Amino acid sequence: MSNISKAFDHGKAFIPFITCGDPDLETTKRIVVEMEKAGADLIELGIPFSDPTAEGAVIMEANMRALAGGVTSDDVFQMVRQLRREEGVQVPMVFMTYANVLFSYGKERFIANSLEAGMDGFILPDVPYEEKDEFDSLCREAGLDLISMIAPTSMDRVRRIAADAEGFLYCVSSLGVTGTRDSIGTDISGMIDIAKAEAPQIPCAVGFGISTPQQAAQFAEFADGVIVGSAIVKLCAQYASEAPEYIGDYIRSMKAAMAGQD
Repeated sequence: MSNISKAFDHGKAFIPFITCGDPDLETTKRIVVEMEKAGADLIELGIPFSDPTAEGAVIMEANMRALAGGVTSDDVFQMVRQLRREEGVQVPMVFMTYANVLFSYGKERFIANSLEAGMDGFILPDVPYEEKDEFDSLCREAGLDLISMIAPTSMDRVRRIAADAEGFLYCVSSLGVTGTRDSIGTDISGMIDIAKAEAPQIPCAVGFGISTPQQAAQFAEFADGVIVGSAIVKLCAQYASEAPEYIGDYIRSMKAAMAGQD
């Protein structure tokens, strides 16, 4: 069993996302430490990229701030090494990034450096299932999970994607890009039922649009985990170097809601 799968061993998993280097890498490092203390079960680290096509305005702007600060992939690798070896962070972590980041760096070298730094896998939202083999084979050789995504537009492909999934299935809650939403009306539970029928051993976590404890509790009723990005990135934009404390409080409130303690 991979480290990523173990994130779902203790009940419903809360999976926060953060853009590395927003507002700076030292703050990002402190945020990750606080996330683990607050109960995050798995953490997505976004590597800054100039054209993050799956992201809405909030995370797009975070990418621009991080890039303006000069953050590179090598800087992020070094931060992960420090988190693992100096801070003692043990929570599973995956990179959320884009194919061009790996291509420009050299995909073999990027995957090898990710493993050496202490990462557990990748989410590549711009790589469709039919084209994932060139990354997936390298990830499997390294013992890292390439997380598959399913969406409301791919209901006829859910079974195939689920059957080949590793780590967990990222269930996209709604059409469009990332960002908080007041309500989510797509049939996520139906999509998860199809996936579970094909691959009952693979956890399903729902992301895109979730921001409130009420929404987290709603999706935790039928999903194995909840993923939140934009709401956390907003806290980074609002509080900058003081964000770790606020993000910790936010995660605790989301975890409590998912456990039915709100």
